[in-house]
Amino acid sequence: MDLTERKKKILRAIIENYIQTAEPVGSKVIASMPGLNVSSATIRNEMADLEALGLLEQPHTSAGRIPSPGGYRVYVNELMEDYRLSVQETRKLNEALHLKMRELDQVIDQAGRVLSQITQYPAFALASGASRVTIQRFDLLMVSSDSFIIVVMTDNNVVRNRLVRLPSDLSEAQLQLLNTLLNTTFTGLTLDEITPELMRVASHAAGEAYGLISLVVSFAMDVLESLEQRTVHTAGIASLLSHPEYRSLDRAAPLMSYLSEDQDAGRFPVPQGDPMEILIGPENVADALKDTSVVVASYDIGDGMRGVIGVVGPTRMDYAKITARLSYFAAGLSRLFEQGGLAPGGERENQDDPLRR
Repeated sequence: MDLTERKKKILRAIIENYIQTAEPVGSKVIASMPGLNVSSATIRNEMADLEALGLLEQPHTSAGRIPSPGGYRVYVNELMEDYRLSVQETRKLNEALHLKMRELDQVIDQAGRVLSQITQYPAFALASGASRVTIQRFDLLMVSSDSFIIVVMTDNNVVRNRLVRLPSDLSEAQLQLLNTLLNTTFTGLTLDEITPELMRVASHAAGEAYGLISLVVSFAMDVLESLEQRTVHTAGIASLLSHPEYRSLDRAAPLMSYLSEDQDAGRFPVPQGDPMEILIGPENVADALKDTSVVVASYDIGDGMRGVIGVVGPTRMDYAKITARLSYFAAGLSRLFEQGGLAPGGERENQDDPLRR
């Protein structure tokens, strides 16, 4: 949009004042700000033009103006100055990044809670599962005549294991035959490619150990399913009530309900191109988010997986400050996963683990 420099200054001043006060902004307030040197009458004319362009709105109860979603979009794209984190803020963010590297879901959940505390907005966090995961190798390890350990390794180097106890004895030779059959039949296949017909053929070939085929393959399928899922974690939902826009429970309740419900993670926005994305008001697909803004960033988990963190709040949020904090936090999470040795499946890498084959 081709705006004069004066219109840009007035629009930026209105938006930044409204972000701070949550009150409609009048011409006298803008005229009193340094750097404009124009009369209130001129500012009123410019504000009327900005309203005609769809960048400002005038609440019926006030002579002042508030930004429209389109006005916020112009601000974010063209007018917003970079926010420099203070030493105190970077120290606080660095302290927050001292997350314990445990199961992946626990780390994602903890990251969402920390982000909500940092921003004072509800936050969501999820891990984007690998698009195509297969079992690379099976290992069946004899423990005793009536028990063995299943070890599966995926093609993205996730290792999972389970101890199996049997009602009757199993010989080493039977276990090795089963191991060979599994590695020749079920490796290199996605979850969808492990069909009931393939299970029937393999069970028939297993002879006396036919019942164990289903047991081992079911465990492998559970592993694949867990790696392909995207689980979303939300935190800080009650913090909405501290913002003027949501002090009315009638307005806050639908959004709080949306954020609280167990939902398909695919309904939450994720960055499509850039590592960070800002969705303002109606730009959000979900009806419950159309009066909010969502700022979302991605980070690298490793082995082709991406993590996503985001905040949800009023369109009046301080975009410069939120994007600076979110960008720093996302970069820190990428470094954390790179240095922490947490595999995408949630198992800490351990080269000394005797089960890693």
